[in-house]
Amino acid sequence: MELSRRIREWGRAQGLGVSDRGLIASHVIDAFFAANPDALAAADRIELVRATVREPDGRATPDDYAWQDDLWALGPIYTLTFVQHPDEREVLRRFGVAPQDIGPLTDDDVDERLQATDGHGDLVRAVDLGEWTVAVEKYGWQGLRPEVLLELSRDGGRVIVVSRHDYANHHFAYAADGQVLTSFNPEFPGNREGVAPDHLDEHLRELGIDPAADDQIDNHLPAALALVSRISGAVLTPAHLSKPLPGGRVTAPFWG
Repeated sequence: MELSRRIREWGRAQGLGVSDRGLIASHVIDAFFAANPDALAAADRIELVRATVREPDGRATPDDYAWQDDLWALGPIYTLTFVQHPDEREVLRRFGVAPQDIGPLTDDDVDERLQATDGHGDLVRAVDLGEWTVAVEKYGWQGLRPEVLLELSRDGGRVIVVSRHDYANHHFAYAADGQVLTSFNPEFPGNREGVAPDHLDEHLRELGIDPAADDQIDNHLPAALALVSRISGAVLTPAHLSKPLPGGRVTAPFWG
């Protein structure tokens, strides 16, 4: 569990009025460490690192994804699933959208659906980036489900997922040919899982991240998205999200 989340949960349990977002008051942090000296010892061993490309090479950098911090773009919870080769309709079908339900959806359409379902993110839209298609979920995380990852990456395909969840852990996953090669919380990329957890180590180093360290990454979500773009060569921009996109409601086979 990431440290900030642990502090927030502890503070709320103590009735200290800690919010879900924003800075945590210093008196709450001090009180937490006073009550949890083990956490203080662990925190002293974690270095806060800012990911950056020290030798510009023309490929994506975390700065290219600074826009994702503007909550109007995607919100505090989203999942972006980059899928190689299949077109938008095929990606949507593999997500579980019935072909007859696919149609153009605007961001306003998504927001209206979220209001109608009390924040239940069951819509997915698709962005064509050439060789790659990006499935966009606001307040959704279907792209992280193992069965969806494996379905999207079968038959030699590649899939890269970045999921933001401000009230839980963020996630990064890279799958190829029906297997999850590596996955981790992008805030703490030193702790990786998968059948080949070190598969992307060279890419992490290019972003100034030591894959062998227990560092906490300050700009972890922009860094994770830059990592996706450096692997795929595809860059998602706010302009891609500002127009109607093919999409639909996830109903089968994975929704339920």
